[in-house]
Amino acid sequence: MAHQLASEGYKNVVVLDRHMPPVPNGSSTDISRVIRFDYADTDYLDMALEAYRKWSQLPRYQGIYYQAPYILTGNTSAHGQAWIKKTTAALDKRQLLWAKIESAHDAKRMYPVLSGPLAAGPFNGYLQLQAGWADAGKAIAQLRDDCLELGVSFICGARGTVVGLEQTGKAVTAVRTLAGTVVNGDHFILTTGAWTSNLVPMYNSALATAQVVGYMQLTAAEMQKYKGLPIYANFATGWFNFPPHEETQMLKMAIHGWGYTHALSETDSEILNSKALSSPPLMPPRERANFTPLDGERRLREGLREMLPELGDRPFAKTALCWYTDTPSGDFIMDFHPDFENVFIGGGGSGHAFKFLPVLGDYLGRAWNRTLPPRLADKWRFHKEYEHRADAFLGDGSRGGPQRRELDTQERAKL
Repeated sequence: MAHQLASEGYKNVVVLDRHMPPVPNGSSTDISRVIRFDYADTDYLDMALEAYRKWSQLPRYQGIYYQAPYILTGNTSAHGQAWIKKTTAALDKRQLLWAKIESAHDAKRMYPVLSGPLAAGPFNGYLQLQAGWADAGKAIAQLRDDCLELGVSFICGARGTVVGLEQTGKAVTAVRTLAGTVVNGDHFILTTGAWTSNLVPMYNSALATAQVVGYMQLTAAEMQKYKGLPIYANFATGWFNFPPHEETQMLKMAIHGWGYTHALSETDSEILNSKALSSPPLMPPRERANFTPLDGERRLREGLREMLPELGDRPFAKTALCWYTDTPSGDFIMDFHPDFENVFIGGGGSGHAFKFLPVLGDYLGRAWNRTLPPRLADKWRFHKEYEHRADAFLGDGSRGGPQRRELDTQERAKL
């Protein structure tokens, strides 16, 4: 968003963050993110296809984006079948190629490196060859440098960690930081991810949830062995993997599920004067803590044994939690906050926003300028109607695995 505004000629664009991007424990960094465009929702499909073409064709993403096949599978529940049917129907409508995979045997025949049993039969899935993954940390570092070249300023550390807003009437005049400093401004844009609910009332339209991620060190021989590994996602469990990462020699896997919530500590709640239902720690370590709840680690291993059982008992080099900002419908939020005259919210990534990076600034800019097509403006508007709904966060239908739960006291201490 900062890059977009600077590109449009706005002056004195200042980014405040707890660390110079890429933020080590932010959800928009790390070694890899899946890039795909297969969506049942045609708005997201068109937007993701636009982004995919930029990832795969623009010279600026060479060495950042890597092509890789993507396999989606799952159980044969009515919901799972409906999800795959809607997604492939949307691809057909846009005349985009995909291939049905009739059985686990067929998947393993196409990719012999898949040594495990794969999803429990009868197998239900498809293959998309127009997909891949991006080195997220490198992409964000490039975007940061682009911002600096346009004159965007950065304030980081405690002086860049916003803990509150100062306002006169409905107009925000400044933000307060953890260091006790005040930064004045005319317009305020919150692209603060899982921390957003700490700063402004979100009316139960955003919930911070933590998702588990695991990293396994590979040998040089294993890097060669697994270099043709596809991205494999099990819709039923939420488990998915990435091909090996060349620079770190890591095999990464994660869960796209219901996740974990984390209520604010009394200290953080007092600092923020916040009533957020869930939030990451206010000032987490400069790197993600090497920690995942035991049931989360067990799910990572179960998924690994499903795909590559020979690695199923190997120790992880690291595990971590990645913070989502879930919305009730899984839709983004790109709208002005109804309680303020000059506060814009850009967020609600819901675990699927990074793939849109090459085009996201343009859409945010159009939302800021109120020039989005009415359909998208309505889809991404700020919702207040969820405020008193206990069943608000049922999701967009893409989550798998056990229900969301709160981290316990011992788990919280390890963050």
